Amino acid sequence: MTYNDIEIQKLIDIALNAGTAIMEVYQRNFSVETKDDKSPLTEADRKSNDVILNGLKQHYPSIPFISEEVKQMPYSERKSWTRLWLIDPLDGTKEFIKKNGEFTVNIALIENGVPVLGVVYAPAFDKGYVGIKGEGSFSFSSSDTELKSIHAGLHYSQLNTVKVVGSRSHLSEETVQFVDNLKAQGKEVDFVSSGSSLKICLVAEGKADVYPRFGPTMEWDTAAAHTVALYAGKNVLQYPENTPLVYNKENLLNPWFIVE
Repeated sequence: MTYNDIEIQKLIDIALNAGTAIMEVYQRNFSVETKDDKSPLTEADRKSNDVILNGLKQHYPSIPFISEEVKQMPYSERKSWTRLWLIDPLDGTKEFIKKNGEFTVNIALIENGVPVLGVVYAPAFDKGYVGIKGEGSFSFSSSDTELKSIHAGLHYSQLNTVKVVGSRSHLSEETVQFVDNLKAQGKEVDFVSSGSSLKICLVAEGKADVYPRFGPTMEWDTAAAHTVALYAGKNVLQYPENTPLVYNKENLLNPWFIVE
């Protein structure tokens, strides 16, 4: 299967190889550095980034990229990019450090601000997702790379019991208000906890119904999983504007959003 000139299996292989590099570090002792923005950085972040960039440059050298682990191009240069890769080589570094498995490799292709192709891979669980414009969304694993179609469930407004993805221990005031509003409508609310971009993928495959993210994220945190959700039948909307989340903005910080 391809998307225009991109071979889906090549992209999946790059994500799987990055996952292998991450797990090699995960299964031994490793040190943790602190970046300028106070977020953690490990050897696994760097190794995964190297694997991804080497693979993309080999197969698709003409497509520029934005990666969390590479100094960003100025907007004056990248604003003319109609097509680019958005990469988070290890989303959920805190989860990686805690060794709870809830971290992911994320690679997305953006065209004119819209995510059109994305791969998310959780190496500790050997579970992957791919979203492809015009084709749909699918799951895969390293042991079975045959793509299996996934579909999101009904919109949460149509349900009596709503599974909300979030953190049990660190719900923002706005998320609590969102849940209270659901309860005021007579709905029961179940919480589904998860780390990294897996939260968006849970909505994409119908294991959760809605993900309100009323806190900071960066474009590389969401782009790949956004693609999976979008082509599984869900929307990823700025909140409260209800307009689609877009990419390669001057400021790479995402606004609040909701996956529904």
